Parts: sequence; structure tokens; C-alpha cells
Amino acid sequence: MQNNVLILDFGSQYTQLIARRVRELNIYCEIHPYHHIPENLEEYKAVILSGSPFSVRAEDAPHPDLSKIKGHKPLLAVCYGAQYLAHFNGGSVEPSNIREYGRAKLSTIINSNGLFAGIEEDTQVWMSHSDTIAKLPKNGVRLASTDDVANAAFFIEGEETYGIQFHPEVYHTTHGKQLLENFLVHIAEVPQTWTPAAFVGETVQNLKDQLGNDKVVLGLSGGVDSTVAAILLNKAIGKNLYCIFVNNGLLRKNEFDSVLHQYKDMGLNVKGVDASARFLKALENINDPEAKRKAIGNAFIEVFDHEAHLVEDVHWLAQGTIYPDVIESVSATGGPSATIKSHHNVGGLPDFMKLKVVEPLRMLFKDEVRRVGKEMGIDPELLGRHPFPGPGLAIRILGDITAEKVRILQEVDAIFINGLKKWNLYDKVWQAGAILLPVQSVGVMGDERTYEKVVALRAVESTDGMTADWVNLPYAFLQETSNHIINRVKGVNRVVYDISSKPPATIEWE
Repeated sequence: MQNNVLILDFGSQYTQLIARRVRELNIYCEIHPYHHIPENLEEYKAVILSGSPFSVRAEDAPHPDLSKIKGHKPLLAVCYGAQYLAHFNGGSVEPSNIREYGRAKLSTIINSNGLFAGIEEDTQVWMSHSDTIAKLPKNGVRLASTDDVANAAFFIEGEETYGIQFHPEVYHTTHGKQLLENFLVHIAEVPQTWTPAAFVGETVQNLKDQLGNDKVVLGLSGGVDSTVAAILLNKAIGKNLYCIFVNNGLLRKNEFDSVLHQYKDMGLNVKGVDASARFLKALENINDPEAKRKAIGNAFIEVFDHEAHLVEDVHWLAQGTIYPDVIESVSATGGPSATIKSHHNVGGLPDFMKLKVVEPLRMLFKDEVRRVGKEMGIDPELLGRHPFPGPGLAIRILGDITAEKVRILQEVDAIFINGLKKWNLYDKVWQAGAILLPVQSVGVMGDERTYEKVVALRAVESTDGMTADWVNLPYAFLQETSNHIINRVKGVNRVVYDISSKPPATIEWE
């Protein structure tokens, strides 16, 4: 890539959001930990410093050498980054008398040219810090203030260096995107060439150069990432791509057959493998969620490895790894950001199989994957599918797994998901599913007393799954769905709706 923007991560929870906002401007950017600054800085036209949970006054504060960046390239320092520039360049940072978290107003904008072009006074910004810049760095000039923060923004004379003590990347900063555009497009003059069409063209050519006539094996899941990766590879190497779609017996109702046919209609060289009995056997009498995940993962490796070795002379394993997986995995091996979870796509399986790895989506965020898929003409219904967990319904059945429990949950889930589509609610929900609870309750059906299972329905709205709010579905929809489930699914006599947000609850129950 050329015309890159470098984002140095000091551990902020918002770092990925900075990158996504930059990408929305059709500008390519990369995130690197602050202590692993790329050696070849010529590839980058501008640099952004992220926020951080650290204080610049602490002994263990991140302290990178910016001598090859500051004064040499356009630099935007956000929150901790701005305080870092002040603290280590002749200014001072002190504990704030008032905890500066949440919404604030830019009460004063001293210069509305440059960084604040098109942004008016009293615009809302989002603060998140307990220190504040008491004295600007050498040659620092104030650009903006809030009622509580005198040095909310500044620049350094003689350089294209800017510091802001608020977060332009979050939704609550009203003109944050405009500020980033002012810096990147108008000050740093970074071309806006990062488009889905450009990515497809460049990636397909790179795959052709990288893979040549080699054979590649790819495990399809029915999800967006693996599907888009498959179509990119298919454009590059055609029939040399061997796709394997494994039925672990934990997919949604009829999903194995319907998705398999859909893949074949897309022209993919795909083989369906029904290993549902093997997975259910591996899950017998297992109750612990992590033990279930491990059993499913081990079974998948065994099945996939066997099928892959049926392809003669295969040299590559393709994976649908996306950029958040890469970022979090880098953090887990020494980066500053807290690691939320490990990822099955990053490491593990390639070592086991002794194949080289190709990951065509490893620099894309989820929303970009969907845009690339749309560019290549993939069915919008497939691209718009809700995320579905790798272990499938196994982590939506609390407790042990049996074929009967899977049947019940598949029926319940189908009624819920099809109902969302019928009521035109599906695309308004980020993720939805049903959970089979390990409890039974008393009920009455006709003249009979029942003692049957309870299911919970879950629907959330989110952008990336890191936080989520429950969706306020219409009462009439919930009433209809509950009636259909209880009347049509033998073994269920009670339906509840989960109104927990993340945090503190997770999206899945296990």
C-alpha cells in the first residue's frame, strides 16, 4: 500500500475506532504498538498518536522515540498523545482538578482555519482523561478550549504537529470526522484512494503473484469473512481453490444444505462434509463452556485436516482472518491494548497442518469486508447475515449437548430469525439468537399440566460486538414469536427475552 497513515497505539480502547474513522475517509491506515514503530517511515504520509489508560506522569508511561516523526511528518496526537507531546517537549501535565470524562463543548476556537475548518464553537466533543495539559510544549499555540480545559487543542509552530485532549473518533464528538478529514486530507494531503474496488484489484493481483499455480484449501463457515475471502481467492486462482464446508451438527436449521447450494451457485469449488455425529459424540456429557469450545475445536481440526490431505499437493491454507483479530493477537504478544479474547484464526491450525498461510482480509475491518463483498457482487442477504459463533448452537445450549436439545433450539431459532425477517426487523438488529436454558418450568396446555424447557431470546444492536445494547423489539412481535414457539416446538412451554447490555453481560450466554 502507499499513502499510508500510521496509528501508534498507546493502549486506548478507542484505537481501533480511530482506524475505522480514517478508513471511512477512503484512506488506508495501520495500527502499530507504540514500542514497535516501523523502520521504514517513508511509507507513511501522516501519523496519529492514540490515547492511553496510562498517565504521562507515571514511571511506566509509554515513552517512544518520536524523533523521526515529530517535525518530519504531519502528526495528530489524541488525548494521551497530546499530553505526551507537552510533557516531554517543554510543557507540563498535571492532575486535573475536575475529572474530565464525557461530553464537553468547545467554548472557544481561536483559529477556525486548518484543523478546525468548518467546525463552529460550542460543538460537542468527548473527553476521557484525568490529567490535563497545564503548560503547552515549546512553540505550542493554543487552538481551542472548553469551559474546564484551557488547552483542549494546540499546534506547534514551524511543524505540522497538532494535539487534542478529546477523542474525535467517537460518535459523541459531533464533528470528529470533519476534524480527521481536515488533518489528513487538507493538512497532510493524503489521497483518498482506499476504496473497495481498489482493494479488490490490488488484492487479486497480489494473490496471483503470491500463489501462482499452487493449490489452496479454505474452510468455509457460511459467514461473511470466509465467504469474501473465498470469492477473492476464486478470482485469483479459480479451481486451484478447494473449499471445505463442515457441518458440525450445531448450525442453524437447514443451514448446511442451503449454504452449500449457495456456495456452489457462486461458482466455488466446495465440498460439504457432514460430521455432525462426530461432533455430538465429542460433546457427550460436557457441561463447561470452555471444554465445549475445546472439544469442538479439536474435532474440527481432525475433520478439516483429514479432508485437506485428500487434496493432492496442497501448499496453502487460506483463512478469513480480519484486522481486529490481528490487532488483538499482536497485543496479546506484547502490545499495550488489553486482550479481550483469543482468536482461532490467528495461529494454531496452520502449525498443526504444516501449510503456508494466506489471509486476504487480514487488513480489513468487518464493515470493510462487507463493502468489498458488495463490490464483488456477493448476495446482499449473505453479506447481511448476523454474526454466528464458531461453536454454533453449542454455546447457546447451556449445559450438556444432546441431539434432542439441538433439534429444539434449531426450531426455536428458526421461528425467531424468520420472524425478524417477516417483520422487517432483521437488518435493524446486529445479532440475534435463541438460548436453551438448563431449567424446566411448569405450564398448562389445554387440560394438561406440563413440565418443559425454557428458552431465552436475545437481540442486540452494536457496531463491532465490543459493546452492545439490547433491542427494544415490538411487543406485538414478541407476543407472536412466543406463541409460535410454544405452539410449534414440542418440549418448550416458556419464552423469555434477554434485556441485558454488554457490558456487563456478554452477547452470548456462554
